[in-house]
Amino acid sequence: MKVLFCTDGSKISFSALENFAKWHKSAVIDIICVIDWSFLPDEVYIEESGFVNSCSNIACTILESAKSKVIELGLILNDSFRVCGGASDSIAEQLDSTDYDLVLMGSHGKRGIQKWLGSVSREIVTSTSTSDYVSKVSLPCKKILFTTDGSEQAVYAIQKTLENFDLMDKEIHLCTVNEDPDLLFLEGSLDANWLLEIQKRQKIYALKTLNSAENIIVEHGFNVLGKTVLTGQPAQAITDYAAKEQIDLIVLGGRLRAKHTFLRNTVNERILENTKSDVMIIKSRSESIG
Repeated sequence: MKVLFCTDGSKISFSALENFAKWHKSAVIDIICVIDWSFLPDEVYIEESGFVNSCSNIACTILESAKSKVIELGLILNDSFRVCGGASDSIAEQLDSTDYDLVLMGSHGKRGIQKWLGSVSREIVTSTSTSDYVSKVSLPCKKILFTTDGSEQAVYAIQKTLENFDLMDKEIHLCTVNEDPDLLFLEGSLDANWLLEIQKRQKIYALKTLNSAENIIVEHGFNVLGKTVLTGQPAQAITDYAAKEQIDLIVLGGRLRAKHTFLRNTVNERILENTKSDVMIIKSRSESIG
């Protein structure tokens, strides 16, 4: 597995690397540190000051620390990049230039208007085709939650994680979500018998979906400790379950989407914004699954 580790020298970014290393010991790591002066006003002439050299020296120090940490954690150090420019654009350009399996990022978990304006991790998740691993805090990395809705993308995410991650001593959880039928229709728009029938069919499909996903996990030599059907709004139900069970890593399937999806808040994005667990989104094109 080839991984692009993005760091700004923050404790959060290094915690992301430490968390990842607890799941995967043989990954090949490239490191990128972006010197971002895009926030400066146009009238500031950075070339005529010591700002450029200062930023360059800081980036070099960060990269050296990151290299040492990669080696210390037993991962395979490959290459490193010091780039000038906007962080999101620079990381996206590096992802486009090389075939990475995963981009690894720490997230500061911005709230309010900062959340909507977008963090670097949010921009990368929503605008690139590379799968993502996003971390906010240091975690023991013992409990993993596979989520499934029966889609090809969800199944693909489970398979890829089982193939690439070391889960021998991990606690595996599996869930699917049935949306509450009461939330799908206006009050009085259907009779009670029809509602019961919908709930019955949901339950049958959910159990079939869970059993199918569990079979894949068992075929790879692992056991599922917790298997459950959640009810409610999917992002909230998954977030609540992860908090209750103290899940360290949530695995989600994702489809490639067009760029510039500002304010388009998908289930995956809502989970990313509201959970303290690490989140890994395995992206795929439908035609490439199989």
